[in-house]
Amino acid sequence: MTAVKTSSHCLKRAEQTLRLESEAIQGLIPRLNSDFEKVVNHLLKLDGRVISTGIGKSGIIAQKLVATLNSTGTPAVFMHAADAIHGDLGLVQKNDVVLCISKSGNSPEIKVLAPLIKSMGVALIGMVGNLDSHLAKTSDFVLDATVDKEACPLDLAPTSSTTAQMALGDALATCLMEGRGFKASDFAQVHPGGALGKRLYIRLGDLLPSDRRPSVTPKSSLQETVLAMSAGRCGATAVVEHDALVGIITDGDIRRAMEQGHLSDLTAKDIMTSAPKTMQVDQLAVEAFQLMEADSISQLIVTRNGEYAGMVHLHDILREGIF
Repeated sequence: MTAVKTSSHCLKRAEQTLRLESEAIQGLIPRLNSDFEKVVNHLLKLDGRVISTGIGKSGIIAQKLVATLNSTGTPAVFMHAADAIHGDLGLVQKNDVVLCISKSGNSPEIKVLAPLIKSMGVALIGMVGNLDSHLAKTSDFVLDATVDKEACPLDLAPTSSTTAQMALGDALATCLMEGRGFKASDFAQVHPGGALGKRLYIRLGDLLPSDRRPSVTPKSSLQETVLAMSAGRCGATAVVEHDALVGIITDGDIRRAMEQGHLSDLTAKDIMTSAPKTMQVDQLAVEAFQLMEADSISQLIVTRNGEYAGMVHLHDILREGIF
């Protein structure tokens, strides 16, 4: 191997790689045809699973496509093309469809596998970069993933071709999502872990501590108000009259009152903010975070069926790891 060239050359090579791969994706657009629509319609009616298969780098793309499909409402399983012809073909059931990804469409494993799949009476989708290949001619549907040139300097290593395959797989997955009416709530069911999942399913009611429901009446003294705020450990308290929420008092309200003096004469009604921001217990915590950020507030009153249920602090949301 020769010595590494200058950093300037490396940057040019990186730029050329990104340009070639982006051009490969752009080149897929005019290749979209009726077969793509037929594949989407076929998969939307499918009772079984998408068995995604391939060999080498295309096999890795097939695994990624499986992950994307499973997470967006289309059941899918990966089957390695080489293992398939040594027993794993038993994975394929009569209600399934096989999606085979291959650049050349002529690898030995694919040549053996394709007719076996057809003999099982299972539909075969070929995502292929050679329309004259064995796979293209054997498939029931063909997704054209042809690229003009690999980004590899030797035009050998799969680079532009695998990028195109992945992008075409994503296009297929997004069309299926839309066709199924896949919603954020559906996404949450299959992504319960991590910050992403928490944003989609944690609701304000989940964050309400059972002992945090600080409240005073409009006639409460300043001392009673401060004690309620301390007990609630939220830096604020609700003002409630005859079970109806009428206001909120925060640390800031207390400080402003102290600046004005005459503290002994003040009641909660004198310093409260009327018509405070509220959200329902069944609303998402991420929505509360967005509201608190937009209005520059740290506490939010939570209601249940219009009645005061408790208070959530900005730190409660951050503590959950939602952001």
